[in-house]
Amino acid sequence: MSRLENVNPAVFETAKDREVLPEEEDDDVKDRIDAREVFDLLRNINDPEHPLTLEELNVLQQAHISVDDDQSYVKVVFTPTIPHCSMATLIGLAIRVKLLRSLPERFKVDVSVEPGTHAQEQAVNKQLSDKERVAAALENNHLLDVVNQCLSPNS
Repeated sequence: MSRLENVNPAVFETAKDREVLPEEEDDDVKDRIDAREVFDLLRNINDPEHPLTLEELNVLQQAHISVDDDQSYVKVVFTPTIPHCSMATLIGLAIRVKLLRSLPERFKVDVSVEPGTHAQEQAVNKQLSDKERVAAALENNHLLDVVNQCLSPNS
């Protein structure tokens, strides 16, 4: 059995659900993707170590998500709960996979660690930005199972 690195993480209040407007439900209207929509896609990703979401752990915040719909670009910056979090790359991978599965293919996605919040920040960011490493990671069935567990709704 693996040992938890952050035995007692701080739990934060979650944001209220966003009100869906009638024009957003109209399939004939092209609505732009914004930071709140991306946050809503990501907020319920499960932490790999705890029975909590990335939002509840304050790993993800809407303020750290930027979207340029015209340029088809999304950037997500996340904050690990501790500076030596061994799960940072896995969390970033889960965020990237969720976005790749959810957003239109035209979007370029960048996922990185908040500067100064992780001891191996450069190494984690290098892995997350390398398309070949990400593709290789997702060919690993065990790793893909763990990512899918992070992405599955809590029961």
